[in-house]
Amino acid sequence: MVELINRAKATGRLREDFDPSDLVLIHMANAGVVNATGDAAPDSWRRVVAMLIQSCEAPARGPLPPSPEHDALYRAMLRTSPADPTTPTPGESA
Repeated sequence: MVELINRAKATGRLREDFDPSDLVLIHMANAGVVNATGDAAPDSWRRVVAMLIQSCEAPARGPLPPSPEHDALYRAMLRTSPADPTTPTPGESA
């Protein structure tokens, strides 16, 4: 994924301040929309994803806030998934 991100930046299609962790945030945001809308509005996620993708295109309209620390984002992802006590946290051995 990192190589694809770098290639998109090199072509000028992806904003320079896009970080690979932004993909995680996009997935987490979309999961929230899917969970909230469910079968009441099952295609709502399509609009959200389109807005998010367009917001990543270059040229950027302004700077983004800093990306979250990778360990913090990893811990947040663990909270959104079913509990698995065998999953190591970053820096821990399995």
